[in-house]
Amino acid sequence: MLLTTTPTIEGKPIQQYLGIVTAEAIIGANIFKDLFAGIRDIVGGRSGTYERVIEEARQNALQELTQKAQQMNANAVVGIDLDFETVGGNASMLMVVATGTAVRI
Repeated sequence: MLLTTTPTIEGKPIQQYLGIVTAEAIIGANIFKDLFAGIRDIVGGRSGTYERVIEEARQNALQELTQKAQQMNANAVVGIDLDFETVGGNASMLMVVATGTAVRI
């Protein structure tokens, strides 16, 4: 399965557009992650803890997007857009939404 943010794939013409696919992943940040991230905010620097949470959510959303596209008999997804939002009380959860167009190349 080929995933790309571009609307076309160079050298591989799109034979059939199968439809829009969307996937969501929501991951909660627990109190320990918040505590360590808060300390990092005070002393400065990058928060590896939150970076790992974001990476996990992104990977989960793209994996689900791939599965949905495969169910449509697609072999590629073009025009992928990733959106990141916080949800829940006190923005305690991270939501990643992946959207693209399932195609046959």
